[in-house]
Amino acid sequence: MMRALRRVFDLFLSALCLWAAWYHTPPGALARTAVARLSGTRASVRPLLSYYGAGARTGQAVPDVALPTPLSRGAALGLGASAVLARLPPADRDGVLTRGGLSSASPEGLSAWIDTESARRGSREAAVLALFCGEDAAKFAVQRARGGATLEQLARELPPRYADRVALAATTLTLATAYALAWPLPESAQVTSPFGLRAHPLLRKRRLHTGIDFGIPPGTAVHAVAEGVVRRSSDDAVSGKLVLLDHGSGVSTLYCHNESLLVSVGDRVAAGQVIARSGNSGLSTGPHLHYQLDLPEGPVDPLRFRANRTLRVALGGTEP
Repeated sequence: MMRALRRVFDLFLSALCLWAAWYHTPPGALARTAVARLSGTRASVRPLLSYYGAGARTGQAVPDVALPTPLSRGAALGLGASAVLARLPPADRDGVLTRGGLSSASPEGLSAWIDTESARRGSREAAVLALFCGEDAAKFAVQRARGGATLEQLARELPPRYADRVALAATTLTLATAYALAWPLPESAQVTSPFGLRAHPLLRKRRLHTGIDFGIPPGTAVHAVAEGVVRRSSDDAVSGKLVLLDHGSGVSTLYCHNESLLVSVGDRVAAGQVIARSGNSGLSTGPHLHYQLDLPEGPVDPLRFRANRTLRVALGGTEP
């Protein structure tokens, strides 16, 4: 009797080992991919490999090296203005360029123009307003609002007919702020799950992954990607210990699943400041950092706004 039970138990353990090898090892993933291709079915290999343990590996420490250098504020403004102009109908775009005395909508030319106008008008907000609303409107708004005014304050001084043009200026400042962001970790940190739809590793449903995940050991320093104000420093069951930074112009960044938080609500942080230590808190399958970029329209792929996209992507991740 005992011998029969032992055989059943050994058979169960063998089946369990085969199941684990089939679903949770690289050879098993390769075999599943081959079977799926031969049978013409869809395989879920990438999600399982991407999220199992969040890509954290023994000894995968992140060296204490310099963070990637972000775009300068001037270059980011030129890039943001160029992106907004590219969306306009040709006639509207040509009108903006003609009023500004510009020959093209290149980021370099726009950056130089905005730098010059910022020095002349006292702020980058006034310079961007002049680009889209014209010389007279910007001059009038600056005179009425006086020095140090935000774009919102300048816009209040203009008639309603300028609302669409003010919106273009606001979008330019939003994009410029996003393009000027640095990175929360050094280049050696691996992206283990990119932005976009994925099969959720725990809920087993297709969900929008609203950020990107880095597979890093607990305790890794998490840096602020730009100066800003801490709007949230809290803990919840899904995101774990998180920090939310407001960078202005409708741009915010979120850092989730940390083991400890080093800032409090209301704190003003500097670019590159260590704001948390990474961990495995909340709804998580392994130690990692979830980094999220939010614009006024909602979460966007942080890689869209990265000047240097030479990131290391872990096995099972998707190249950006």
